[in-house]
Amino acid sequence: MRQLDEQLEKIPSEAAVAEMAELRIRNLQAFAELQSFNDTGKFLCEHPLLAGRSEAARLATLLKRDPAEFLRQHKNVLDNIRRYKSYIKRKDRKDKRHQDRTNLERHQDRERLFRMILEQEGNRQL
Repeated sequence: MRQLDEQLEKIPSEAAVAEMAELRIRNLQAFAELQSFNDTGKFLCEHPLLAGRSEAARLATLLKRDPAEFLRQHKNVLDNIRRYKSYIKRKDRKDKRHQDRTNLERHQDRERLFRMILEQEGNRQL
């Protein structure tokens, strides 16, 4: 960054300005990723180094490569949601109710991801 600053002060070229802007954008993305991880314990997965690691990216590639496996995993998530909803209602699991609610929320979040990816794929095909 310093070298680019010095180069821009002496002789600013279009390539140097573009490189400086791209570097600034990557730095801001990296800072946002770290801030998100610090605040929530989860990465945003917007930085190029982390973009392919997000659950949404993995599910989108799975849908393109193996739609049957994607649908099988979606069915498993729906079954898990149904299971944890019934667990919450059961009286013999009162001691595990907090854990069951946490698991239910996790599976509901994952199901939202599945729905979002299916909607995006449907919009692309229109």
